[in-house]
This record gives sequence, structure tokens and C-alpha cells, in this order.
Amino acid sequence: MDKLLLWVSVLITLPEAFDQANLHGKVFVFPRESSTDHVSLIAKLEKPLRNFTLCLRAYSDLSRYYSLFSYNVQGKDNELLVFKDKIGTYSLFIGNTRVTAKVLEQFPAPAHFCVSWESSSGIAEFWVNGKPLVKKGLKQGYSVGAHPKIILGQEQDTYGGGFDKRQSFVGEIGDLYMWDSVLSAEEILSAYQDSPINPNILNWLDLDYEIKGYVIIKPLVWH
Repeated sequence: MDKLLLWVSVLITLPEAFDQANLHGKVFVFPRESSTDHVSLIAKLEKPLRNFTLCLRAYSDLSRYYSLFSYNVQGKDNELLVFKDKIGTYSLFIGNTRVTAKVLEQFPAPAHFCVSWESSSGIAEFWVNGKPLVKKGLKQGYSVGAHPKIILGQEQDTYGGGFDKRQSFVGEIGDLYMWDSVLSAEEILSAYQDSPINPNILNWLDLDYEIKGYVIIKPLVWH
């Protein structure tokens, strides 16, 4: 009986949760700066990516730099990283190479953000609140590695770890979708308007995820 009670206590206090859920109308809340709190997203990527589009909503009052989306593979740093450097400046890393895009932003304010990349041309397209930013180019001909660790809330310096609280995200993230193609302008606008079309890598409406540490799911009350 004592052993049974011990196991029940461990399960109740375990600060991790595995789930698959439709998170429509909800957000992950990252309430504090830390080097541990994060969400792992599970994507079954068996082949390298030659193209992708990523969209998400975020709301933060941080003025320092932070990671929005960290995708790493074994033996490579910053394989695919979306980073906000400061108010109005976003960065995309592919294969540890970086480009930035700038936009006039209110602060603090919610933002809908999309970024796409095409290997054949190397062109990266950034969109904020349904509006395109200046296109940039990087890693033409490259392939983003398969079998990733995908992390929200932290930036990976190792495969699934190496977190630094100075790069951690504090705020709310929702409506995250990812495709293995470059979306058209019309499809980007559909995602901005809450009608994403067939996301096939990550789908907020059918998301496999693991919460580690102090991350809470709450209703989306902003847009």
C-alpha cells in the first residue's frame, strides 16, 4: 500500500504531460523566464525538408531577444530557428545561417507571424499580421535535416537541450501550423484569418506535444 501511494504521489506531482489534442481557441502560456520550461512538439519527419511554411500567433511584452520556434537535428545547431531579436526585427536561421526582416510594430501587441523558405531559390518570405515583409535569401540548395527536436519556449544549443533563460520566451503562443511547402499569399491570408489549409507537419487542431515545467494551456482571449 505504501508503494502504491508513493507511485500515485509521483504521478500527481510529475511536471510533464504528454498529449494529443485539438487546441483550437487555446494558447500555451509561458508565465516566467526560465531555462527549463518548454513544450516539445512531435512531428514525424523522416525525410529532409526542401521547403516549408510556419505560422503562429504570439503575444509577449518582452523587449529583449527570444526564440519563437527552435528546430534542431543531431549534430547541427540552429538548423531551423525563428528568433525575435527586438521589437520589429525577426530572424530566420537555416543551417546556422541567418537572415533578418524588419517591420513597424506596436508594442506590446499580439502578432500573427509566418515564414517560408524554398530550397531551390533560397528565398525566405516573412509575413506579419497578413502583410509581407522584404524577401531575403539564404542556403540555396540546402535541405533541412529530418528527425528533429522541435521546442517552443526555449532555444536549443544542443539536440533537445542547452537552454539559456536569457533567450527564453515569456508570453503566449497559439495557432501554430507547419507545412512542407511554400504557401501562396492567399494561403497565408487564410491562416491569418483562422482558416489554415491542410497543414501536414504541425497542426494546432491535432497537435502532439509534451509539456515540461511551468507551461499552462489557457483560452485565447486576444487576436
